[in-house]
Amino acid sequence: MESLTPSEVLVIGSGAAGLTTALLLAETRNVTVLSKVDVRSGSTPWAQGGIAAVTHHNDTEEGHISDTIAAGVGLCRESVVRHTVTQGSWAIGQLIDWGVQFDLRDKHVDSSNGGEYHLTREGGHSARRVFHVADSTGSAIASRLMERAMEHPHIQVLEDRIAIDLIVTSRMGLKNNACVGAYVLNRLTGQVEALQAPAVVLATGGASKAYLYTSNPDTATGDGIAMAWRAGCRVANMEFNQFHPTCLFHPHAKSFLVSEAMRGEGGILRLPSGEAFMPRFHESADLAPRDVVARAIDHEMKRLGIDSVYLDVTHMTPEFIAERFPNIQVRCNELGIDLLTEPIPVVPAAHYTCGGVLTDLNGQTDLSGLYAIGESAATGLHGANRLASNSLLECLVFARAAAEKILASECKVAKLPAAPAWDESQVIDADEKIVVSHNWDELRRFMWDYVGIVRTTPRLTRAEHRIALLRREIHEFYSSFRVDADLIELRNLTQVAELIVRSALARKESRGLHYTLSYPQTLPVGKDTILDPKHAG
Repeated sequence: MESLTPSEVLVIGSGAAGLTTALLLAETRNVTVLSKVDVRSGSTPWAQGGIAAVTHHNDTEEGHISDTIAAGVGLCRESVVRHTVTQGSWAIGQLIDWGVQFDLRDKHVDSSNGGEYHLTREGGHSARRVFHVADSTGSAIASRLMERAMEHPHIQVLEDRIAIDLIVTSRMGLKNNACVGAYVLNRLTGQVEALQAPAVVLATGGASKAYLYTSNPDTATGDGIAMAWRAGCRVANMEFNQFHPTCLFHPHAKSFLVSEAMRGEGGILRLPSGEAFMPRFHESADLAPRDVVARAIDHEMKRLGIDSVYLDVTHMTPEFIAERFPNIQVRCNELGIDLLTEPIPVVPAAHYTCGGVLTDLNGQTDLSGLYAIGESAATGLHGANRLASNSLLECLVFARAAAEKILASECKVAKLPAAPAWDESQVIDADEKIVVSHNWDELRRFMWDYVGIVRTTPRLTRAEHRIALLRREIHEFYSSFRVDADLIELRNLTQVAELIVRSALARKESRGLHYTLSYPQTLPVGKDTILDPKHAG
């Protein structure tokens, strides 16, 4: 096994959260960033909508705070919401300083001369406060962050590396437990490397790949959540899986998101008959919070036995669509859908993990030296349902908080205890990889069927039993054969699926994204679901 020279900070994940952390640290720290495939493979480039922040005189921070708390249905921590929202203008300013060119209201005005930015509105927001770059905001942000990180002399980006497990001192026989790195599979060489650092940041994203239908890339396998759990960290609110209401329904679309901004700009959800059905479900109709819209679509599809509903933007001008939604238009055209003349077929799909590794306001987990930020963390911002376009804001704000905490702490590489060697002496190359692919497929199908938008206790119990069987099979496979990327991801996804189901069974009510026919009422007081590996049985 190769043992690489330790950095002062190891960032696992190369999306907005990870790269922002690295850039904020790199002026005074040497940082190593790990990317599972290439540095462009994370979820950030897939984010279409934008980043929510209050900068306009017609809007207020109190309004953004109120909207976030309302969407979170009684589970947001107000101090966290206030901390995040009040840093919105800093986040936008930082991105602009780094070269992100948000759309202007007048495309011909130079932003450097104070041009007014075009703000859009999305579901759950009471005002237009979402900064965007057409319908490719995530891609624009990711590109600028990647360029700056790759050029920075104090940032080392290692691509094709997938973390297996965290290196913790308790497993070395030391008294004080801390995280001092990670065992990492080099996908190019097949070798396992020990990467050590006094501070480790999990920025690994969510776990929506646990579901059959998802808007996320293939890399969203809950790696950071699973690794932190195995290392002894608590997780919170894993039952709250956000299903984006509108993913393109087409056999060749493969996880293509139709931005919520389309409804923010006046798009209307319709049944095949042409009926605009959302007014029957919520006073805000098509701009209702995501959990409401997703359940409404699911209800209508099951009631009518239809494969999808439709998003109608045919009343928008061709010029507006070409300027505001160019990528969605191109993709629809490629699939033979002319959104200028016909509605877009859409279905809900797993989109965002609102729970995660429990952290404080600095991104600090239960384990000394280990931080979690972005979608892998449960900060208390999202509660039972994430407000649209708060995710990129959270990435920036908590990256800053974690970076400041790390900069204020001691980061001495020389004091790190040497990690134990990765032992492959008792394993062989796998001869039946079909087992992994079958288990992966089975997991995602029963998670969709039993732990999806609408749940029941019997469905959850069935899922729990199946996960227990899968985990035993995967453990035997993991113990007998050399690891590869598919096995690592399946092991993590199965662990996270178990946490989702356990959390869902523990919640005896319906709240936000967790809707169960077995307990349809919402209790007067909401409580977090916190799981502790020390009491895992």
